[in-house]
Amino acid sequence: MTNRQGLPVVFAAIAIQLTVGISYIWSVFQTGIADSIFGGDNAAAGLAYSLLLAMLAIGSVIGGKLAVRYTTRRVVFIGGIAIGLGFFLASFSSADYPWLLWVSYGVLGGLGMGFTYSTTIACAQKWYPHKKGLVTGIIVSAIGLGGVLFTPILENLISSFGGRGVGELKTFMVLSVVFLVVCTVGSIFMKNPPDGYMANPAVSNAAAASEVKSYSPSEMLKTPRFYLTAVTFLLACMAGLMMIGFAKPIAEAKGLAQTATIGVLAVSMTNSLGRLIWGTVSDKLGRVNTIFILLFGTAVLSLLVNTAAGYWVYVLIALIGFFYGGIIGTFPSLTADLFGPKHMATNYGFVLLGFGAAAIISSQIAGYFKNIAAENIDLMFPAFVIASCCAVVGLVMMWIIRVMNKREKVHSNYGQTDKLARVHQIDAGYPSKMDAKKDVGTV
Repeated sequence: MTNRQGLPVVFAAIAIQLTVGISYIWSVFQTGIADSIFGGDNAAAGLAYSLLLAMLAIGSVIGGKLAVRYTTRRVVFIGGIAIGLGFFLASFSSADYPWLLWVSYGVLGGLGMGFTYSTTIACAQKWYPHKKGLVTGIIVSAIGLGGVLFTPILENLISSFGGRGVGELKTFMVLSVVFLVVCTVGSIFMKNPPDGYMANPAVSNAAAASEVKSYSPSEMLKTPRFYLTAVTFLLACMAGLMMIGFAKPIAEAKGLAQTATIGVLAVSMTNSLGRLIWGTVSDKLGRVNTIFILLFGTAVLSLLVNTAAGYWVYVLIALIGFFYGGIIGTFPSLTADLFGPKHMATNYGFVLLGFGAAAIISSQIAGYFKNIAAENIDLMFPAFVIASCCAVVGLVMMWIIRVMNKREKVHSNYGQTDKLARVHQIDAGYPSKMDAKKDVGTV
């Protein structure tokens, strides 16, 4: 990335995503919230986190549309206020009002995250159109990095505010201020490049010639590739979402209670690293090929959860987080490749609906089996078997997308050749298209 004009946008996006990443460290809150508010029901407690991720998808759709109509700056500003307000209200949740956590942390916080998430990614991508994978990987890796940086801070806050079952709610109040300040200040730097902008003028003509059609949201929703992409996203995220939400409880159940926080740090760190590395790799290998690798790795690793013992649990948690981060870091660029950059914020919001559905489904599956596995964590294994099967189905769907892409490329090449023939016909003064074809020979 050599263009300096877009750097303030990228840095602001990183700061915003870094802070928003705190929302992903639900595993730190899971056990205390489940015990103090939901009577030990892990599935009910995990629903708050699931709703946040689901509403992130819906918020991305709404935020993307608003960013086109107004500005990215305004949308991100509003998103910061929504996240801050959501976490502030979440601090008043109790066993008498458990629904307040779902509405505040889940619905309002998730909507705010959606307003800031895809809009900042799309804005940064426009400044660096030839490095979409790298730029996207850098920005979304900040979310995972936020988990690494803030996990020990949140643990200390919870402890200082009264410990497990008490300190979580007061910590939400502190976080509300952090979200409000960082997101609203960061929004000041968010702006799109001028029309016709290209980060590298030397390759602008080649890029224009090969640029994929920019589908409007309504056009995209009429294509089979959209539904295949969204459902594949849903299937691909299952294992990672299960591990993010239950890394600490799994480590505790494996006899590692004293060091269980390492599980949260491991999945957060490798989640961040995976987003950065795999996003860059996808610029070289292609998005579809990269996702093939990620889905295969996820399918295999999910089947090893039951066999991991001792500190090998942390290695497995880290690897699942690494592949999950790659999936999250690659799908925004895949969306831009398939449907064009112009409406990327809104289009990716629709693709994120698959991710949102995965958040709810995965937490309920994992929460259900975690409740069963109260005394024996091995009984949670079926949840990860389901996740592995989902990854295998995702592989099949990505293969279908690859076939469709090849067919479309062949069709597009024929169109380009026909266009060249017409240009040649006009330039040479041929009376008919057939005469032009005869002279071109290869047309």
